[in-house]
Amino acid sequence: MKGSNILKDTYRSSQYIVVKIKKFGWKTWLAAIVVAAAVVVAVVLLTRPEHAEEEIPVVAVETVTTQDVNLYGEYPGTIRAQQFVEVRARVEGYLEQMLFEEGTYVNKNQVLFIIDPRQYQAKVDQAKAALGRSKALQLKADRDLNRIRPLFEQNAASQLDLDNAIAAYESATADVQISEADLTQAELALGYTTVRSPISGYISERYVDIGTLVGPGGQSLLATVVKSDTVLVEFKMTDLDYQISKARNVNIGQKDSTRKWDPYITITLADKSVYKYRGLVDFADPQVDSKSGTFSVRAEMPNPQRELLPGQFTNVTLLLDIREDAVVVPTKALVTEKDGAYIFVLRNDGIAEKRFIELGPETGNMTVVERGLLPGEQIVVEGYHKLTHGMKARAL
Repeated sequence: MKGSNILKDTYRSSQYIVVKIKKFGWKTWLAAIVVAAAVVVAVVLLTRPEHAEEEIPVVAVETVTTQDVNLYGEYPGTIRAQQFVEVRARVEGYLEQMLFEEGTYVNKNQVLFIIDPRQYQAKVDQAKAALGRSKALQLKADRDLNRIRPLFEQNAASQLDLDNAIAAYESATADVQISEADLTQAELALGYTTVRSPISGYISERYVDIGTLVGPGGQSLLATVVKSDTVLVEFKMTDLDYQISKARNVNIGQKDSTRKWDPYITITLADKSVYKYRGLVDFADPQVDSKSGTFSVRAEMPNPQRELLPGQFTNVTLLLDIREDAVVVPTKALVTEKDGAYIFVLRNDGIAEKRFIELGPETGNMTVVERGLLPGEQIVVEGYHKLTHGMKARAL
């Protein structure tokens, strides 16, 4: 009984719901449909994944500029004295005196050594005596000729007498000239016993002791004098350097009035500091050494404080050329591959352009660009690894 009542109640409820639904009008149904559609649309919009915006890479750029670029070459060099003179004994004898302090500055014609002069003084005295005798004989021959010539004109002397008198006078005159030459030679030899400095400069230690036999039969080198207030810096350049210089119309070692600059050098001292003076290149060997493929170059360098000593090795930096108004870019912005070097250019519309360029010499952290870039263009210096050709980018 109880179950039967439940079924009856359920049937009555269902009938009531159906009756109620039947009572809804079409407007109610339309509103319900609109609400349901709005709910569906809202659910779709709220549950769909958000659309990701396109990311534009940010890069650092610089403006292409022009500037004068100094191009240098580096070479090992050697310091040499401007003048290096050996002081030698020109006559033989025993060394008697040394009249200087070793390692000091000596002046030109300053007396340095005295060689025993006695034997040479004796030769001078002998030559003077011989000259006096020759002059006496010349005087006698002259008087004889002056007596015979009038007699010959009066036919009181023969032609033979006159010829003999003329020959005697000419022979005596020749003897005088010989005696004078002998005296000059003897005086020169006597003068060589006083050894003087040929130049002004610093003198070395003596190479012989007092009392030593010096000269042709003994030790002839007595000391050396070095003029080093100006030194010469010698180094070698390669044949390739020469060809590059010629291509730029730069003749190393020759003055050119059409240039605004001259090739100069700076040198590095042993403590790695740069010497405060510059030297001008004044000579380049006109031929290349076939064995090494190099040619010698020389520059003059001031040395007033004698900081540079002959024989020192040094590193030479030579100004090879000045490229005026050259297009330069940071070397870090360049990318090199087998097809060549390229750089990214950021155009005005924000598009990155991969552009191949022709590179010139590198100086410091900059590189000269021969072709492919114009002044004023924007190049990417950092972040180019994010880019491909034609991609849009934004400057930092």
